[in-house]
Amino acid sequence: MNARTPIDPQLNPLAAVEQEIDSLTPVNPGLLPGSRRGFLQASALAGFAAAVVPTGALQAQTITTDTNGLDAAMVQVPTSNGNIPAYMAKPAGKSGLATVVVLHEIFGVHEHIKDVCRRFAKQGYLAIAPECFHRQGDPSKMSGIPEIFEKIVSKATDKQVLGDVEATMAYAAAHGGVKGKMGITGFCWGGRIVWLASAAFKDLKAGVAWYGRIRTTVNEANPFHPIDIAEKLNAPVLGLYGAADNGIPNSDVDEMKTKLSFGGAASAASDIILYPDTPHAFHADYRPSYRKGPAEDGWKRCVAWFGKHLKA
Repeated sequence: MNARTPIDPQLNPLAAVEQEIDSLTPVNPGLLPGSRRGFLQASALAGFAAAVVPTGALQAQTITTDTNGLDAAMVQVPTSNGNIPAYMAKPAGKSGLATVVVLHEIFGVHEHIKDVCRRFAKQGYLAIAPECFHRQGDPSKMSGIPEIFEKIVSKATDKQVLGDVEATMAYAAAHGGVKGKMGITGFCWGGRIVWLASAAFKDLKAGVAWYGRIRTTVNEANPFHPIDIAEKLNAPVLGLYGAADNGIPNSDVDEMKTKLSFGGAASAASDIILYPDTPHAFHADYRPSYRKGPAEDGWKRCVAWFGKHLKA
């Protein structure tokens, strides 16, 4: 069960956004109010977004993956609307690789997302994370989540983001990846885009959505919900969700499962895992929301899912 009753975004859009923000910011007992400012500079040096500084015990639990045996660097991805930066990691000197596009949370391509790319590269994939907020600004420099929502997230349209995903897939295929072995994964904000992309692109072969919103406020930037396209997927998606996520009702997850079961072949082949007593962002090892058990189980399922659909 969720910790509190979720708000219907159609009936009260503002309150729903406020609840989503709250679900992203659990109390961090290791961070003292008076010390926050001093940690912002340190976090920038470490590559983490200023709004989510790992300190104390959080810093100790944060996973760090090295670049030994990897080619890993920032690259520039050409799009129809100028270049965007992206972080790419792959086994050193290798080509013809199955590829995973990694979509960031609301904090952009900061150190956690780069580390996830390196984790995939260690598994033999080319992993690439496009900075989908490049045109709107740099969320890593903003210290408040409400500010990130107002100035960046709300201005990034689904049309623009899906265009960036398509361009990133093309870039990856030309730089060591394989067009016919493309997958996509994403966390929180990026998890929602995984569902949309899996319906939009026939070149995608598999997706893994980590706690991505199933319903959002419909507006010009976000014209439909992932649940609206659940029956129309081109690639099977594995959804990984927490049953105690304040921003994603269990009822939405149940309805999504039902919609998928009545869809086409890719939709029917999709699956959703709902972890009991688990909050939003349970894979984010640099945050208080991290839950080791579900995170490790989810990662194993994620790797197995891509192994089945991209490498088999």
